Amino acid sequence: MKELFSFLPAELAVLFTAVLPVIELRGAIPVGMSLGLSPLYATALSFIGSMFPVPFILLAINPIFDYLKTTKLFSGLVERLTHRSLTKNAAKVQKYGAWGLILFVAIPLPGTGVWSGCLAAALLGIRFKRAFFSVLLGNFIAAIAVVTLSNGVGLLIRG
Repeated sequence: MKELFSFLPAELAVLFTAVLPVIELRGAIPVGMSLGLSPLYATALSFIGSMFPVPFILLAINPIFDYLKTTKLFSGLVERLTHRSLTKNAAKVQKYGAWGLILFVAIPLPGTGVWSGCLAAALLGIRFKRAFFSVLLGNFIAAIAVVTLSNGVGLLIRG
């Protein structure tokens, strides 16, 4: 793992990893720990990195999607992504509101997380402030879960 990020300081590698969709903080915390950062430091950097795109996604995804729908090249992709996000995630988020969004972002499983939660919130028209704080809290819960699991697995492997 260290060779993969050898051209970057560990802190930047963790921040960049956390910003990536799908990987987010769930992958960045173990990356940071494998690069020799303390679990708390890796978690803090991962949290900051994963929250960085949130305001941009919440504010810009609908106008970007609206524009892409008008293009021949991307209209089908946007329709599929919108449909999949709304059918998979919308029921949970709509049923429980802000709590549903918090839980959706907090569950450290593939297909959940900050990017998916922001996409669902934006497509469902959840107000920015409510969506931002729900994603923030859900991401914080996910960070605690991931660092706990990463630390526990690390102790078992070393142990």
